[in-house]
Amino acid sequence: MKRENKGKRILIVDDEKPMAQALELKLNKLNFRAKAVFNGTEAIKLLNQEDFDLILTDLVMSPIDGFGIMEFLKSKNIKIPVIVLSNLGQEEDLQRAKNLGAKDYFIKSNTPIIKVVGHINKLLDQ
Repeated sequence: MKRENKGKRILIVDDEKPMAQALELKLNKLNFRAKAVFNGTEAIKLLNQEDFDLILTDLVMSPIDGFGIMEFLKSKNIKIPVIVLSNLGQEEDLQRAKNLGAKDYFIKSNTPIIKVVGHINKLLDQ
């Protein structure tokens, strides 16, 4: 039985607007309800107003980065799966993200969007 994506809400947080918009477009075409914002401040504001099933975030943004978003979720005990999609490839960044609850961590330049979509489907099927 094929799982229905409709209604699954995904928050995309990335200050690289073309990347965020491409992900938003792709996910919406796959019947998710994706919303892109361009920094952590916007993301936290939205998370205080709406419910999401998954967050896809970059790490390097200002004034609040992806780590700050995950720290916010942890401090509020909000259990939303997070996938990191970043250009940071250092082991310490990966470990910090995992310690803050990231379910997956992808390097943007090495990861096609379709692979990210596969992991989104896997996480939302659980």
